[in-house]
Amino acid sequence: MTQEDTYKTITNITEAVYTEKRSKFIAIAIPVRTLEEIKQHLETYQKKYYDARHVCYAYMLGHERKNFRANDNGEPSGTAGKPILGQINSNELTDLLIVVVRYFGGIKLGTSGLIVAYKAAAAEAIANAEIIEKTVDEEIAVSFEYPFMNDIMRIVKEEEPEILEQTYDMDCIMKLRIRQSMMGKLRARLEKVETARILE
Repeated sequence: MTQEDTYKTITNITEAVYTEKRSKFIAIAIPVRTLEEIKQHLETYQKKYYDARHVCYAYMLGHERKNFRANDNGEPSGTAGKPILGQINSNELTDLLIVVVRYFGGIKLGTSGLIVAYKAAAAEAIANAEIIEKTVDEEIAVSFEYPFMNDIMRIVKEEEPEILEQTYDMDCIMKLRIRQSMMGKLRARLEKVETARILE
């Protein structure tokens, strides 16, 4: 079984405007990593569009795509957050928040009209974004004695993990990050170096 160790997200904030029967839908797609970031963005946009009838949103977090939420913000249940989340899902994206702001134009759209509009607005914001593939990474810390620095550095050079930090005291400690599927090999090689210990 091959392990999925990549995921797709967007690189920068994009916006799209969709109008339907004089109702205006402003969709903002925002790359996020944490719930804290999501909270901050939601506060920002709720303040910015304080005069809008509805500020609805959906988000998906984490490479496993299990952490998500859809919010209708006063629209009929399932007509706003769900279609927005549906667009995140159908594009297989994560680490993404999509906010759709609605200014009511005086003509009711009905539930099916709302679903179409929220879906279209979210889809356009995604279409305007640059989608990138990222790898799922894991971190590992290894401590070793200074004389074995060359052995460790050789492994780092060949396996190409990212060096996050390194300290050289009595014991040297190196913190590394590497793609999930390559961690097993990196760990096994580090463990073979004399005096090396993997720090959990």
